[in-house]
Amino acid sequence: MKVVLLEDIKGSGTKGELINVSDGYARNYLFPRKLAKAADAQAMNELKNAEDAKAYKVKAETEAAKKTAEKIDGKSIQLFAKAGRAGHLFGSVTAKEIAEELKQQYKVDVDKRKIVIAGDIKAYGSYDCEVKLHSGISAKIIVVVGEKE
Repeated sequence: MKVVLLEDIKGSGTKGELINVSDGYARNYLFPRKLAKAADAQAMNELKNAEDAKAYKVKAETEAAKKTAEKIDGKSIQLFAKAGRAGHLFGSVTAKEIAEELKQQYKVDVDKRKIVIAGDIKAYGSYDCEVKLHSGISAKIIVVVGEKE
């Protein structure tokens, strides 16, 4: 019997998956516990619509990530920080500060966890960073740290 799973079932499949199970397992275990429903025309139509919606959402997210990458790729942002006598910063420049500056300068909202810094930024200078916007889509930015007056 073909059923559409409504919940993840260990050893059988994941939510929304179409699987083939024995009649007794479906009637005596899956259906009474509302873990699955029979794969009739309505269930198959709902499954197809859910897959289409998921594909559309992924496509929209990918397009948005590409536009954002084009907008910030190769751009530079300037940050200012205080430092001691030797030019070492008090603390370091973080991904959170970089994300805030990207939002302020380029009107691009980027999650701080998606910014990859190649080491700590603890001195004045220019640093290369990568912003991973989506799987396979990233942009390179240059962070210039200057002296705060």
